[in-house]
Amino acid sequence: MIDSEFFRDLYESINSSPSSVSWSIMNTRNTTLSLEIVGHHGCERWGLTNSLGASLITSYNPDTTTLRKTSVLSCTDGIVLLYTEDSQGSPMYHVGNPLLRQWTRIPLPPHLSAFDVVRLQENRLFSDTGLVTKMEKGIAVGYKVVWILASWCFSRQLNFMVYSSETGLWKTKDVRVPSPSAMSWSRLKYSVSLNGILYWLASAGNTIDASHVVSYDFFHNDDLDGECNINLFPGKQYLSCQRFKRTITTSAGSVMYCNVFSDNGGRTIRVWRLISTNNHPKSWQILWKLNTKSSLKRFGANYFPVVMHPLNSDIIYLWSRNKNALVLLNLRTRKFSLHKEAEESSSENNKSMDGCNMRFSGCKEYMDLVYPLFYNDFIGKHNLYFSQYVLPRWFNPLPQFSP
Repeated sequence: MIDSEFFRDLYESINSSPSSVSWSIMNTRNTTLSLEIVGHHGCERWGLTNSLGASLITSYNPDTTTLRKTSVLSCTDGIVLLYTEDSQGSPMYHVGNPLLRQWTRIPLPPHLSAFDVVRLQENRLFSDTGLVTKMEKGIAVGYKVVWILASWCFSRQLNFMVYSSETGLWKTKDVRVPSPSAMSWSRLKYSVSLNGILYWLASAGNTIDASHVVSYDFFHNDDLDGECNINLFPGKQYLSCQRFKRTITTSAGSVMYCNVFSDNGGRTIRVWRLISTNNHPKSWQILWKLNTKSSLKRFGANYFPVVMHPLNSDIIYLWSRNKNALVLLNLRTRKFSLHKEAEESSSENNKSMDGCNMRFSGCKEYMDLVYPLFYNDFIGKHNLYFSQYVLPRWFNPLPQFSP
């Protein structure tokens, strides 16, 4: 009864206002630090008593295989892509729902041996971290594992290897990138997954900062090779005062670009929302512009953007370097709160703006690590340093292929 579509529709009609859900800010760069650097639990929906990071790997417990390596590659809509190696070093991939403790092994592509996969992993133009879901009424009804390979550092083409939970098969496709110049693919390793689409950073030519967002819809372009979509980042007129390299996050069902700009001795936060993957001048919409010096007292100036709140596009998470604290800022009300890792034992100091309990693990250490790479004066390529792991509105058994 509870799992029925009728019950879900009835519940949503009665509880139409958005409620808080458990979610995490994930570390994508350093494997020696905690994977989950900030967790939200005890939220209005589901009311979990522990953060999501506690269940990511511990829920996977093979009975017969001895593992020498386990790592989380990506998380989206409550589903996790896990990579493991057995005692002999053979690679294995699993997709699962950690909270329901459901896991299924993904076979390797039939044209690749385990040795071939290990060799591919050594290629910096290869990524095996792509995971997209097909959502219907808040339920994941299907997923695809996506491997990406660029044939050269600079090109206008990508090769996808895609495994579908609906067919239990791999497909290979070559996809064109409609760019007037060859794109640099040094940032393929990490991507953002949203609504069945993968988004990742790229640059036209050998520029230090990412200049474009490249995307591909893996459910609506299933039977066609077609083309990727490509969007030029906005804010070119502010380039001289841009403080940090460009990156993307998600919020309220959209891809977001947030950055901080120097502004007459102060700082201005600008947030854009991607409203169309078709590349035209109005594909980005400016959502927020806030000068923190004139609008917020005692806010400080030494901070950088981390992520947007996944459900509420009014709220941005920043890291304050001079206060060594995570800043939760409501851009609409201009209210903010500071949260320090050492104070998380206090029930009052570790509440998020939507009433969830916050758990920190290695947050300051990770922020200190990525800041020099993120800062715009750093001479070197950057990548996506943070990801979000967000529970869906409903728990559902893991989609699996049925012959």
